Amino acid sequence: MNKIETLKKLNSYNKNTLMETLEIVFTDVGDDFLTAKMPVNSRVYQPYGILHGGATAALAETVGSSASAMFVDASKKVVKGLELSINHLKSKKEGFIFATARQIHKGRTTHLWEIKIIDEEGNLISICKLTNIVLDKK
Repeated sequence: MNKIETLKKLNSYNKNTLMETLEIVFTDVGDDFLTAKMPVNSRVYQPYGILHGGATAALAETVGSSASAMFVDASKKVVKGLELSINHLKSKKEGFIFATARQIHKGRTTHLWEIKIIDEEGNLISICKLTNIVLDKK
């Protein structure tokens, strides 16, 4: 599957999910990374009128879990987030944020991802680590 087909397939999974609600869209994919973007507006604000850390965490887990899912046989395996740690470094009030997941470890049953979240100007907004577990489908 080429890059355009892969992105189209990934984005098709967002229908009727939190990803659709948060307007998360996969924008780029490569051999060792996956990138998605999310708009920053009142839909993802916390009470102070800035980006909510939970929305940022949802973006991070979405891109990291989806990246793991790309590396397993979906007919036999399912990927689930096991642990997410995130440090919020800069606030954001409007525009877009971009999350790029890069693999640190790809084991048989666990995957570890580093996810950097930047804005459209390249400012580092948050940095995350996500551990996914790969389970047999029942």
